[in-house]
Amino acid sequence: MAQRPRTARRSDPRPRARRRRAVDAKTWIANAEALGRGEGELVALFAEPDRVHMALRDVAGTRLLTLAVADRRYPSVGARHAPAIRLERAIRDLFGHEPEGLPDTRPWLDHGAWPLAHPLAAKRGLPAKSRGGYEFLPVEGEGLHQIPVGPVHAGIIEPGHFRFTANGETVVRLEARLGYVHKGIEWLMQGAPIARAAMLIGRVSGDSTVAYAYAFARAVESALRLTPPPRAVYLRALMAELERIANHLGDFGAICNDATYVLIHAHCGVLREQVLAACDAAFGHRLMRDCIVPGGVAADLSAAEARRLKALVDSIAPRFRELVAIYDDAPSLLDRTVTTGLVSAELVRRFAAGGYVGRASGRDFDARREHAYPPYDKLGLEVPVFEAGDVDARLRVRLREIEESLRLIRRILDALPRGEVRAALRGAKGEREGVGMVEGFRGDVFVYVRLSGTTVVRCHPRDPSWFQWPLLEVAVKDNIVADFPLCNKSFNCSYSGHDL
Repeated sequence: MAQRPRTARRSDPRPRARRRRAVDAKTWIANAEALGRGEGELVALFAEPDRVHMALRDVAGTRLLTLAVADRRYPSVGARHAPAIRLERAIRDLFGHEPEGLPDTRPWLDHGAWPLAHPLAAKRGLPAKSRGGYEFLPVEGEGLHQIPVGPVHAGIIEPGHFRFTANGETVVRLEARLGYVHKGIEWLMQGAPIARAAMLIGRVSGDSTVAYAYAFARAVESALRLTPPPRAVYLRALMAELERIANHLGDFGAICNDATYVLIHAHCGVLREQVLAACDAAFGHRLMRDCIVPGGVAADLSAAEARRLKALVDSIAPRFRELVAIYDDAPSLLDRTVTTGLVSAELVRRFAAGGYVGRASGRDFDARREHAYPPYDKLGLEVPVFEAGDVDARLRVRLREIEESLRLIRRILDALPRGEVRAALRGAKGEREGVGMVEGFRGDVFVYVRLSGTTVVRCHPRDPSWFQWPLLEVAVKDNIVADFPLCNKSFNCSYSGHDL
């Protein structure tokens, strides 16, 4: 059952830099153990050559802890809180820091093909030797067989390997291996001017280019104490909602298509194309890439294009409602989605899973409301939450969010202020750091940045997929193999955003 939203907190148009706190190993362990007890949530876990950082969220807000790494070793968070395990495996691959007590020490992003080991460490290692096959976790029992899928898939799909263990048609275990799309984004951003880094961040995950650019801009503005112009604030939200609609329409159609219901897929494809064409006309790019920049936006909206967007919303809304009615009145389709791919409320809470994955299982979190960044504090945001935790619930969150985004776009266009769209960047003396979090279509996108003047010293983007991929493995368990595409599409995790 959907829930009514909580009232958003009042926001400050200029995000404030959150103070980072240096801690000792004892305090680090105590916070990790608190996470393991369900006290607070893990937002991000990342490293530098001489330290590790842990971002946490609790009733007091988001805070950042830093632990100096001695002899490239530190107490494992994953040993006490399972959602941190893959993050620490990635830290181990990139920096060579050893998490003491980590339950799973297999490589994660490093497949043994990099030209050097630990590429972000102060002292980089020699090229890694081929390790042979990846050791998937063992499964014991009678009558079991394995089905390897990928990393190369049919269609336009990024690479990832899925190892199914099945008993007949029933999936006993799914284990994913990712990292095939590692691009070295964090390494490329080190030492880059802000403008160059803003371009790179928009290419972390192409379908979320607005969300990443938005979060990075807010992080930089937090570090530099910079306030973007009011018109830019509204234009950013407009782009974010257009991106959300386009992706949710694509997912709606794709989920129905995997249940062999092609009609909805075809119509969603038409609606999505109309949204992307309108984005291209309004902002000069179908995905609105490079349109959000630190200080504001790079593309303004003309009065004619504003009218066109209003007409688009008025045109899409009734046609979209017809598609929802078709979905609701298709028993053969509902038979495939209802009770398929269940994820419990306890697991989404433990993993702090964002977006439709969390909200379909009762986790009432949306960064637009919880962090109340403008202009959402003035738009009366409604956040749909369901309890069933199945493919149908994840789809229905999307459907409600499309309706809400259409409403928000009308309000944004009606309230769009006049004026400048970009404030000049002025580098501060010494090092400054900031964080930004925005609600992308998949969930909360987090970015940490540290600047020296107008140069990026360190930047870490965290995709919501980091905490969603492990739950897909749970969702598929005890379902038939043929339902994996449905479960997978209902999650639609990002390979590229995860692999960095």
